[in-house]
Amino acid sequence: MGKKNKNKKKKVNARRERYEKFRKDKPSAMAFTPPDLTPEQQKQKQEDERSIDWFLKTSRNKPTKEIRERKMKDRG
Repeated sequence: MGKKNKNKKKKVNARRERYEKFRKDKPSAMAFTPPDLTPEQQKQKQEDERSIDWFLKTSRNKPTKEIRERKMKDRG
């Protein structure tokens, strides 16, 4: 096995250098703190969540038009 020469300069990637200015440093962790809500806003939020949950439980997705038409043809 050959030894690597530590003094040898690393080859520069021209494309990487050209587009380096467009790269942005991204923070590793986002810190998110929800805003403090007044009691009225908290009550409204709970109501909204309750109504959304109820809607998602009770609503059913209707089959697409093509499926309905195919079923009607099969029946009659």
